[in-house]
Amino acid sequence: MDSQPYISGFRPADSGPLSRFLPALEDGVVSSWLSHLDKPSAWLLDPFGFSPRLVLEAARSGYRVLVTANNPVTRFLLEMFANPPEQSEFTAALADLGAVKKGDERLEGHLQSLYLTTCEKCNQQIHAQAFLWRKGADAPYARIYECKHCGDSGERVVTDEDIDRAKKIAATDGLHRSRAFEKVVALNDEDRFYAEEAIQYYLPRPLYVLTTIINRLDSLNLSTERKRALTALVLLACDAGNTIWAHPAERPRPKQLSTPNQFREQNVWMMLERGLSLWAETGATVPVEAWPVKIPESRGILIYEGRLKDLANIVKKEIPIAAVIGSVPRPNQAFWTFSALWAGWLWGRDAVEPYKVALRRRRYDWAWNATALHSAFSRLYELLPDDVLFFGQLPEPEPAFLTSALTAASSSAFSLQSVALRTEHDPVQVIWKKAQKQNPQNADVTVLKNSILEYLTARGEPASYLHVHTAGLIALAEMNALKAPELEFDEALRKTHALFELALKDERFAHHSSGENIDTGLWGLRSDQPKNEALSDRVEMAIVTYLQKNQKAIYLEIENDLYPRFTGLITPSKGLIYAVLNSYAEKESGYWKLRDEDVASARREELNNISALIETFGEKLGYKIRREDKLLLWEDAQSGKPASSFYILASALISRALDIVTPETILVVPGGRAALISYKQDRDSSLAARLKNHRVVKYRLLRAISEVPILTRELFDAQIASDPVEQSTGQMVMF
Repeated sequence: MDSQPYISGFRPADSGPLSRFLPALEDGVVSSWLSHLDKPSAWLLDPFGFSPRLVLEAARSGYRVLVTANNPVTRFLLEMFANPPEQSEFTAALADLGAVKKGDERLEGHLQSLYLTTCEKCNQQIHAQAFLWRKGADAPYARIYECKHCGDSGERVVTDEDIDRAKKIAATDGLHRSRAFEKVVALNDEDRFYAEEAIQYYLPRPLYVLTTIINRLDSLNLSTERKRALTALVLLACDAGNTIWAHPAERPRPKQLSTPNQFREQNVWMMLERGLSLWAETGATVPVEAWPVKIPESRGILIYEGRLKDLANIVKKEIPIAAVIGSVPRPNQAFWTFSALWAGWLWGRDAVEPYKVALRRRRYDWAWNATALHSAFSRLYELLPDDVLFFGQLPEPEPAFLTSALTAASSSAFSLQSVALRTEHDPVQVIWKKAQKQNPQNADVTVLKNSILEYLTARGEPASYLHVHTAGLIALAEMNALKAPELEFDEALRKTHALFELALKDERFAHHSSGENIDTGLWGLRSDQPKNEALSDRVEMAIVTYLQKNQKAIYLEIENDLYPRFTGLITPSKGLIYAVLNSYAEKESGYWKLRDEDVASARREELNNISALIETFGEKLGYKIRREDKLLLWEDAQSGKPASSFYILASALISRALDIVTPETILVVPGGRAALISYKQDRDSSLAARLKNHRVVKYRLLRAISEVPILTRELFDAQIASDPVEQSTGQMVMF
């Protein structure tokens, strides 16, 4: 298998409409991959329709993209992102809604009155931004507000009036709840129970607000564009009104329908207003049509509102697919259930019908995921020409997800071409190719052991279990040994997991963890096993070399230079790159450049100065000075016995130094390297254990000691013992 460089993007898509449910992918990744494909205006296929932004980016890169999208919500998002109404339409749509009469009141005023509270400081009536609840309670315990009169803001205890208002609204809840589920299913529908169950994740107040708004959508006399804009705003309100908003935000990306122990009840009208800014930046429009309407030959998006299996014969005859792209879906019960609910509220029962299964299913395990993905890959195999590549991104990766996806693809005769993994916080990038069907082989634990051993040897330092697991999965996929034909997917996944447990019992592997489960902590090689130089040290050298050759560089240029050098599963994390940059360089106007003191000539001079300073100390203390390769030795003048030894570094290549020196050797480093060394310890517990036996002294302490008028051996030892390695700050320890 050819290890491809990880493709770095610009920023994770962590904001925008419904972002907590959509794949957290970086912008620019798929367009970068397509630039190497170099087939402008060709047809691409996204068989999952799981990431609207990924499809949009591909279309903006000059391709025609066919998307299968049976989820009505993601389909609507894709249409909105590709061809949004003008910003003025959103503003006018909300104004039109707010002006509708509810009795003698404007609708906006009526709905906002439900969130009235009293400022604790000035006693003025204001609108709460949110109320805070405890699971199972019949009233909120706190409110969050920002008073426009006196400026008081924050979380405050609720008043009796707040509690009374919440209970008064709850008294009429039954009627509004009935109306809410009747928009999703008929009264005699067998799925009525599931719709009612899903609506339980809405408190009475937000449910009343939503049903009141939704009941007026059809009665408003709006243009097509303004109605689309208003529907988009109400969709965001539907999400804002449920009870899976934890407080504090401990689950920013929920997967299960589960009300947290403490949660926020958002002010739904305020969330409608906030939606104006969420839809503000959408970029250039792209032609988008529903199948079978034609799209321009230059670029565009064609949406097939159904399943891949229904499209197979049509595509094979009429649309030549040049490549497949997509965000491989992982189970998300919360979003899929809510999507069915929201579709009924916004577009009626007919929109829910093809997606009703999402209401019924409550449990999505990895065997289910593998079975569903296998079905999709099998349909893909039928409709694609030979040798077509599939560039897939797997967001929020974990071992079970990767096992599920790779097993599904392998059992559908898709050959694994490349896997690039950065950290567990980044999507895994996988390239498959439609290949000739081959007979599966039996999984061999020896092959698995050797693949893990080879990976850890190449890495030169411990790795997360996700990295180790992926290395093993690649070997099993290349053997076509992830699933035997006679096995169901649940049994195949269990056998793969058991094989990893057996392989990692090999005495050559070291588990750096306080827990016993194999997926905890880090995995490395025993100290007596040969291995390459530590990845962190190699990355440090590569970055410094690049900055020496390029006086100014933006971060993306540095990444683009690094990733082709460190491909596949040894892709360095952003955390490591920034730790090195902060140690050696400074940022000016968006550019990184070496600090003056870290330019090669200046650092060599400093190295010589520190070496001379240590020699001076030794002479003052009555030692004989001797050099031995890179060591500076102090020896007893009378007996010639070693007293102290020093290893002077200009870098933080600490692993290399530890391979050379004895535990008694004092490591001398520039002060600017201390935080980088600390960062390396944080990400590598085996390095931290080795460093415990050594004293690390910074240049600046030695300079301070040189100012001491009377220096004794005891004073020198006491001074250097008080100079611990600094804790790294401002960096996330991401592998």
